[in-house]
Amino acid sequence: VDIQGRAILLNGKPVFQRLVLDQGFYPEGVWTAPTDEALARDIELSKSVGFNGARLHQKVFEPRFLYHADRLGYLLWGEYPSFGVDYSNPATDEPIIREWQEILDRDRNHPSIVGWCPFNETPPEAGRVQRIVVDLTRELEPTRPVIETSGWTHTHPHPEVLDAHDYNQDPESFKSKWDSFFHSVPELPSKYGVGAGAHLRIPFFVSEFGGIGWNISEGWGYGNTPESLDAFYARFEGLVEALLFNPNFFGYCYTQLTNIEQEQNGVFTYDREPKFDAEKLHAIQTQTAAFEKDPVLVVEKPESVEWKVVVEPAHDQGPGTEWRYTTDNPAEGWERPGFDDKQWKTSQAGFGDRGKKLLSTRWDTEDIWLRREFEVQDVSFERAAALIFYDNKTEVYVNGELIWEKGSWNNAYEVFDVTEALKGKLKEGTNTIAVHTHQDEGGQYIDVGLFLGR
Repeated sequence: VDIQGRAILLNGKPVFQRLVLDQGFYPEGVWTAPTDEALARDIELSKSVGFNGARLHQKVFEPRFLYHADRLGYLLWGEYPSFGVDYSNPATDEPIIREWQEILDRDRNHPSIVGWCPFNETPPEAGRVQRIVVDLTRELEPTRPVIETSGWTHTHPHPEVLDAHDYNQDPESFKSKWDSFFHSVPELPSKYGVGAGAHLRIPFFVSEFGGIGWNISEGWGYGNTPESLDAFYARFEGLVEALLFNPNFFGYCYTQLTNIEQEQNGVFTYDREPKFDAEKLHAIQTQTAAFEKDPVLVVEKPESVEWKVVVEPAHDQGPGTEWRYTTDNPAEGWERPGFDDKQWKTSQAGFGDRGKKLLSTRWDTEDIWLRREFEVQDVSFERAAALIFYDNKTEVYVNGELIWEKGSWNNAYEVFDVTEALKGKLKEGTNTIAVHTHQDEGGQYIDVGLFLGR
């Protein structure tokens, strides 16, 4: 396993990793397979619909499963059951580290394993033990890449591979987001997170997506249930092709192989019966990936930029960085300088019910409007960047003029180039930034920072 640029190469070749999330549940024994044949059959079922590997999710799989994966040529990412740990308690570090070392010692000689992913969807306080585990993994098993944690809370200063989870069910906006993700963006200091651009020169993939619910009256899946089988195939095809035809991705991981108890979003039922036409799914997934034709082996580092923070995100907040905000529909002109916002509340960013460590102000209504003033002494700049964590639809205005808007949401702080959008909109002295975010469903959060560079 070798890393070059954004590519993970297997035996020197760009093999696109068409992974599926496999939680290893069985109706007969939950985490225990009924027979050795059942372990092998799961791999065969997965390959029959076009997958060539799996994330072994939140379970340390049986050695016999790894044997069958070796034998059948099935790519695996090994994981640890990290859910439910009190990461704020350092006493939990020792058993995690010890057990993970035992996993590495037991499984590292299996050629089917192409990567390690010890944690999943962890809170910020897990960063301490995650960094220890990553460094230990690199020391004991340097032949394969390791992802610090799947989804978010990437805190290691020198990651090898990064990822994100995205359960957007609209193929068009899903494709638009990931098409633009790798475009040249300003690189902010690493303290602003993975999405700040500094780590986009290494391999990256969407390690959970899809999860399309089907017949979910007794359980759940992601998004609205497709109205017909044709609608399911169209959604599946659109989501898969958005990643398959993007040369910047070395792979993806679809959620999930089978239904699991209340989770009705598997490709197969809990009893391993087919839910969909295997040939159709196989044909969609086994199309030649852009990565397999033209992998991104070299990523040029952008020119260094000296940044000045003019609107502080939550990372930099302190006295004088408060926002005015309201959850009541404001009068016309709310986004313009001079608007009377004296009746609005005052608080610090971020606003919402997620964001964990950087969440300062609870917001749980459908809409929020934010305003604050900021000072600029020199309006000349070569680059301008906005650092935004938004969930959901958001518009950002400077001095009454729209400079940025997005529908949907992102899963972490992300940097956006607003150089052209901001030209001619700043003035020397006091300026006004205004933000509106609308919440549809699920979690919600908004925080905005603005940077000028030269």
